[in-house]
Amino acid sequence: MNQINVFLSSQDPNVDPQEFDVEIAGDDGTKTTHRVQVAKETHQRLTGGLKSPEELVRTSFEFLLERESKESILKSFDLGEIQKYFPEYEMIISSQLAK
Repeated sequence: MNQINVFLSSQDPNVDPQEFDVEIAGDDGTKTTHRVQVAKETHQRLTGGLKSPEELVRTSFEFLLERESKESILKSFDLGEIQKYFPEYEMIISSQLAK
């Protein structure tokens, strides 16, 4: 199982979008790193404001890892782009996090 670590890289917590660095460590000792932007509107729409942006990023990477290898995940992207590749993304994530 992969370990996902999420770090806020934006210095200003009020900046929009916020940027996060994500490190994925595999059981085989390999790691990948990713930079993700999360717009406040995306965070609000998917979580209803009930979960932190970090939790949204972590859950989104869990979603991605169920569908592709860590090496296949883009190195830098906006969280809203996931919907383009996986049309079920927003429905699944919002049902998991907006509770």
